[in-house]
Amino acid sequence: MSTVNRNLIAILRGVTPAEVVDITAAVIDAGITSIEVPLNSPDAFTSIEMLVKQFGDSALIGAGTVLSVKDVENVAAVGGKLIVSPNCNPEVIKATKAHAMFSYPGVMTATECFLALESGADGLKFFPSSLLGADGLAALKAVLPPSAETYAVGGVGPDNFAQWINAGASGFGIGTGIYKPGFSVEDVASRAKAIVTAYDQCKNG
Repeated sequence: MSTVNRNLIAILRGVTPAEVVDITAAVIDAGITSIEVPLNSPDAFTSIEMLVKQFGDSALIGAGTVLSVKDVENVAAVGGKLIVSPNCNPEVIKATKAHAMFSYPGVMTATECFLALESGADGLKFFPSSLLGADGLAALKAVLPPSAETYAVGGVGPDNFAQWINAGASGFGIGTGIYKPGFSVEDVASRAKAIVTAYDQCKNG
């Protein structure tokens, strides 16, 4: 397994407990060590608990599509450490930090960005980033604190990593580019490796 900590989050939307360990092993082996299981996946809390037990010492495991404080508490109860949301809910952010977990809320506007940061978010998830565009991110970066982590999610991949990095993106969340229901472990492995290769090339020039 790669020990490099890349700013890439694998979003395994729709993954089932029966396949989640093998799928995640392929993603981690490729070099992506932050794993998000969206809560609208089948038996998501079971999958998260399985991943924490299997990979919790070597990867950051948690949940996506987290919409409520109760969801945060349920993720904490199974050992998850990562909370990702499609929206900016200060109560969810504060609950996440109260459990000493990492918070990445979804934002689009300057108002949402600053509200998220003031509430304690560890980073900002620009979603869907295809609507904002790299130019929009570059404009927001001009007013955001330089230390703010910015993740582009939705419509990003190897073909446009460089454009987003040049605009100021710290990292990326990758969903269907890595996993969709029906993908085999081999499919996931090859896609994850291609994403890591492209990311490393962009980051290392």
